[in-house]
Amino acid sequence: MEVKAKLSFTRIAPRKIRLVADLVRGKNVNEAIQILSFTNKKSAPVLKKLIQSAIANGVQKKVADVDSLYVKLLTVDQGPTLKRYMPRAMGRASEIKKKTSHVNLILEEKR
Repeated sequence: MEVKAKLSFTRIAPRKIRLVADLVRGKNVNEAIQILSFTNKKSAPVLKKLIQSAIANGVQKKVADVDSLYVKLLTVDQGPTLKRYMPRAMGRASEIKKKTSHVNLILEEKR
């Protein structure tokens, strides 16, 4: 049985989240949480919380064995870009693009 969790509009660039997502894709949930606990990146606690949320969804759906769940699918897509401007020399302005991410997680039971 599949268990899903979704995180939208995270203020971290998708490129930076994908670095950490690659570490846990295909792993057991307990092992994934352990890896994320010791990963020194801004996106690690965000992904850890998302996995814990998906596990809680599994408990709510009464999945047979929560310990047998593994990360089946973890995708990171780009969300809308926030555009900000910074004043520069001679009355000009330069654009700053603050990227956002959408993260989709699917956990499944190992048979």
